Amino acid sequence: MQVKRIAVLISGGGSNLQAIIDATESGEIKAEIVGVIASKASAYGLVRASSHGISTFVIGKQTFPDLKVRTDKLNEILTSLEVDLVVLAGYLSILQPSTIKAYEGRIVNIHPSLIPKYCGEGFYGHHVHEAVLANGEVVSGATTHFVDEGVDTGKIIYQESVPVIEGDTVQSLSQRVLEIEHKLIVKTVKHLCEESL
Repeated sequence: MQVKRIAVLISGGGSNLQAIIDATESGEIKAEIVGVIASKASAYGLVRASSHGISTFVIGKQTFPDLKVRTDKLNEILTSLEVDLVVLAGYLSILQPSTIKAYEGRIVNIHPSLIPKYCGEGFYGHHVHEAVLANGEVVSGATTHFVDEGVDTGKIIYQESVPVIEGDTVQSLSQRVLEIEHKLIVKTVKHLCEESL
C-alpha cells in the first residue's frame, strides 16, 4: 500500500502534531508528514516540525492579510506537497470552500468537546472548557470529524469522553481532554491512512 502524504495545519503548541509525528516515526501510522502549515509564526508546533526535519510554512493574516490570496497560497502549497490527507490539529482558522472541495473527505479535525455540544463559532481551546465547567457538565471529551463547509458540522469519526471532576479548572480539564485528543487523532489518521474507516 502506498504511503500516504499528510499535511498538518496548526495554530499553537502542536501537541497533537507531536502525537502524529511520534506515531509516524514508530510506524504505527503508515504515512509521511510532508508539511506543517501554521496560521501564525509564533506557533510552537513549527519548532516541533523543524526538529523532525519536516517542511514548515506560515500562512496567516499577518503574512497574507487578504483572504483570497491566503486561501490561494494554502491551496498552492497543499498541491505542491501532493498531499493525500489534511489534518487540522489545533488550527484556529476556517478553511474556505475551495480548499474543502479540493480535499473532500480527506480533511479531518480534532475538537475538544463531544460534538454536537460546545462546537461551532467561538468554541475553541479554553472557551470550550470554560463553557463545560460553567454549565456544570459531568462529562466532556474530544471528537474527530471530517471537515465540511460548516464549522464543526462534518461527519463524526471518533469520540471519547472524560469525566469532569469536582474542583476541575479550565487547566486541569483541558489537560485531561488533551490526552484523549492525542489518542483520537492518532487513531483517526492511522485508520484513514489504512483506508479502514
